[in-house]
Amino acid sequence: MHIERVELKRFKRFHDLTIEVPKGTRLVMLAGPNGCGKSSLFDAFKARHRGFGGWGTNWDLTYFPKAGEADAAQYNWNSSVRIGFNKPEPSDQEQKRMMFYFRSAYRNDPQFVVNSLARQGKAVDEFRFEWMIHNDAAVNLNYQRLASQALEDLFEKESETTTIGEFKQKLIGDIRASMARLFPDLMLNDLGNPLTTGTFRFDKGTSRHFEYKNLSGGEKAAFDLMLDFIVKGHDFNDTVYCIDEPEAHMGTRLQAELLDELFRNLPLDCQLWLATHSIGMMRRARDLETKQPGAVAFLDFSDLDFDQVQSIAPVHPTRAFWERVLQVALDDLSALVAPNQVVICEGAPASSVAKNKSHDANCYNVIFESEFPETRFLSGGNSFDVQSDRLALAAGINALVSGCSIVRLIDKDDHSVADIEEFKKQGINVLSRRHIECFLYDDEILTALCMKIGMPQEVGGLLQDKADALTASITRGNPCDDIKSAAGQIYSSAKKRLGLTGVGNDPASFARNTLVPLVTAQTKTYEELRHCIFGI
Repeated sequence: MHIERVELKRFKRFHDLTIEVPKGTRLVMLAGPNGCGKSSLFDAFKARHRGFGGWGTNWDLTYFPKAGEADAAQYNWNSSVRIGFNKPEPSDQEQKRMMFYFRSAYRNDPQFVVNSLARQGKAVDEFRFEWMIHNDAAVNLNYQRLASQALEDLFEKESETTTIGEFKQKLIGDIRASMARLFPDLMLNDLGNPLTTGTFRFDKGTSRHFEYKNLSGGEKAAFDLMLDFIVKGHDFNDTVYCIDEPEAHMGTRLQAELLDELFRNLPLDCQLWLATHSIGMMRRARDLETKQPGAVAFLDFSDLDFDQVQSIAPVHPTRAFWERVLQVALDDLSALVAPNQVVICEGAPASSVAKNKSHDANCYNVIFESEFPETRFLSGGNSFDVQSDRLALAAGINALVSGCSIVRLIDKDDHSVADIEEFKKQGINVLSRRHIECFLYDDEILTALCMKIGMPQEVGGLLQDKADALTASITRGNPCDDIKSAAGQIYSSAKKRLGLTGVGNDPASFARNTLVPLVTAQTKTYEELRHCIFGI
């Protein structure tokens, strides 16, 4: 079972939200700061699952409806939460209950001892907690399920030739293997005696057969998730798994390796949704997507006003995305995480009071963030400042950041061919056109603008407006390729001809907000600009 579309109306913090997930996605990563709505989304899934699965709705008007909206109380689990799956929803009660499986962020089961056993009901009928704010203790229950299943198998199903070692491997082999990959020095030994002092027992170093309660917080957290995932995976094999904050109590390395284990043990027809702040899990998810294109979707809940109609589609994990993730995880320390490459370009630096400071750098960062997520553009002043590193940006980065490569980029302006060759010898790259505006206001990009807003009939007129503006600029004594001097007239003509509003209050902001997103990897303009900067 895979989710492909979600529609929420007046549910908790959401006014009207639509989420799209591409077909074939097996892992969905929810990113965003605390309070952005990730857990609320899981509550929506759980409310619908409870109603659809026959456990009773318990539609609490103080918890589920969006507070402050006049019509919120008119909605219920069926009208407020709509979910589109990759296959028809089942009619069989057991199959309905199998559709979702949840773990809340509050997984506290610090110790337990079992001294009697009872036959366990079906896993799909288990209902441990109501809402995502409730505690979700599963270790004890999974122990009892394993132990009772072991007795049933031993007396009714197991072959007489099976040895004790083989039987133990069947019972806990998968869990033991996962834990060994997560903690190489920790081994799940056995279940103890479930009729007297039943609990999981482990070996570590010279310590033998110590009880579950003696594991560290991180070991317990990882063991809880893997145990539950593997035990329940036998019954929930056509399911959307939802885990809130799986990284709790774990270090970054362990978080990444836990995601590997969860993904490795995810049943084939299932989908896994994780709401996380974990850098380790996000980076490992990116690695999984690189190895299996289309398998992972990143949904970014950051900076969205959910009092308005919103639509969320998967985002490419660009550098801007990583900076938001790091900001949540590390707060002010996120600024210390350096890119692999820095390009110092022309433009008023961020420390200046100029109106359009860092204009060129901001444009380049957006244009190239998808293909070059580990590259960061910085404005280093005028052409001479960049050439000489007058602001000491390159020197400072080299001193502070090990292994970060530095590229210096200047506009072509009126530099001669000989000048450009000399710059290249000094390791300074030069644009193939006078300045960045020549690329942003290229005919190809203006054409794309007309196409985007559904006015292809205006392409010829807009390009003529550009030609007229350039002619007027030349008349004022500017060079024939000085698009920047003509940008104001082109900007005004485009707004008037195309009826544009909310596209920027001046030519520079218009270029950043409206034209830059049109310079995509599919355009000749992008290819030329990429070659100038990266040589490819």
